[in-house]
Amino acid sequence: MDADSKNAASATDAYGIPIIPDPSDSAQRKRQAIIDAAAAEFLAEGYSAASMDTITSRSGVSKATIYKHFGNKERLFLAVIAGILPTTYADLEPCNSALAQAPDLRAALIGLTSDFATVLLRPDIMTLRRLVIGEIDRFPQLGRLWYQVTYDMNNGPLTEAITELGRLGRLNAPDPALAAQQLIASTVGILQLVRTFAPDSEIDQAELGRVVASGVDLFLARYAVAPAS
Repeated sequence: MDADSKNAASATDAYGIPIIPDPSDSAQRKRQAIIDAAAAEFLAEGYSAASMDTITSRSGVSKATIYKHFGNKERLFLAVIAGILPTTYADLEPCNSALAQAPDLRAALIGLTSDFATVLLRPDIMTLRRLVIGEIDRFPQLGRLWYQVTYDMNNGPLTEAITELGRLGRLNAPDPALAAQQLIASTVGILQLVRTFAPDSEIDQAELGRVVASGVDLFLARYAVAPAS
């Protein structure tokens, strides 16, 4: 392998995630087959126990082809999981100025955080969350990427909405970013923590609603501005 090929094979982005060159059209189907097979194996077995032989068998391509596309098992793992992470919040509606304009802020916050919880407690997302937590010492770049994805697609827009609610005089949150974190922690975070370490725990709609409403009430007790008398 020449120097340029070695450099390309070891290239990473700002998070330390491998940069995998786009394949030609003829190789795209093979690339996708590898990604699908590897995702299934890594999510089921974790990094250490995942078998490259199983990935080869599932993908229907040769092991040499897998290494040609991704270099080695570590780069394959990073590329596949990093590719999945940005999709974790794809089903969430963006939190925008509609929240600031809601006539019933409590109901709007309950609806928003209930939607967050319903998506984030899905078995596929919880499996991915456990995998990243379990491998974070080996692959800290995945933790950094998860944090950034969470901020960009969840906490960031919520912080903007809380800032707007403050401008309108409906909330008094001197630190909107902290307030956003507290809202998520006291609603979604409680349920997420339980499901992370007790995967078989039952969280029905009644329990979800109870926890979320209590967390929203706690948030509003701290930050809501009392209406003028």
